[in-house]
Amino acid sequence: MKPAVTYELLHIDKNSGARRGIVHTPHGDIQTPVFMPVGTQATVKSMTPEELKEIGAQIILSNTYHLYLRPGQELVKSAGGLHGFMKWDRPILTDSGGFQVFSLGPLRKITEEGVEFKSHLDGSRHFFTPESVMKTEEDLGADIIMAFDECVKYPASYEYTKQSMERTTRWAKRCKQAHTTENQALFGIIQGGFYEDLREKSAKDLIELDLPGYAIGGISVGEPKEEFLKMLYYTAPLMPENKPRYLMGVGTPDYLIESALAGIDMCDCVLPTRIARNGTAMTWNGKVVVRNATYEKDFRST
Repeated sequence: MKPAVTYELLHIDKNSGARRGIVHTPHGDIQTPVFMPVGTQATVKSMTPEELKEIGAQIILSNTYHLYLRPGQELVKSAGGLHGFMKWDRPILTDSGGFQVFSLGPLRKITEEGVEFKSHLDGSRHFFTPESVMKTEEDLGADIIMAFDECVKYPASYEYTKQSMERTTRWAKRCKQAHTTENQALFGIIQGGFYEDLREKSAKDLIELDLPGYAIGGISVGEPKEEFLKMLYYTAPLMPENKPRYLMGVGTPDYLIESALAGIDMCDCVLPTRIARNGTAMTWNGKVVVRNATYEKDFRST
């Protein structure tokens, strides 16, 4: 049976390693490299699906953690999954909620079985396991779903990072076993913090699972730029050439360019729409803060 998501490599730049490709999905093809706008709760804030298409958005990302809490996976499933719920007929990717659980800090407790956490909305207790996350993501119905992982804070000790990375690999195996929906593709997430040998071990072990795509997680989490670049350029070549390469949580223009040059196919971030809602636009000439007094009587549209 043909996989739900496949990757077609079109060209690799011999000088930089940047590449062009096509990700084929049940809801259409994605030309890469691609930036994915983030619709955290099934909407890209301040933008309609029509407007997203007008600006050329090929795929959007939604968040499992937030949708699980509100409005709930059952409601989304009854509406025809995210595609029906959002009235979006192009590809969708859902993350696993691992980063959001990580960001809860003292509100969560990590064990081998999964993660217990308190809702940031009402303090209610919940428990995520690889199996329960797979069920939630299958109900949401995205084309690409992510394995449940732990995103380690920066900085973190070698010993803790090693334990976390190994647990993330075990969770990926459980995700693969629990994932049963044939029209969705499960991507694994390479972890290992800022230790090259752990990144290499994570990539090797996950590649053995023969998943249809792989992501780099756990960078762009507050580390200095030189650390980000070092780990990006070390990890990207470890990923399979014939499958999509996804770098999670990157959205500033300089990081996006560096990612493309490193051979990354997909990136996502809330940054562009978040700063736009607060009066900042990214342009070819740098950031424009439209709330500044200098624009008070500026009636230009561009």
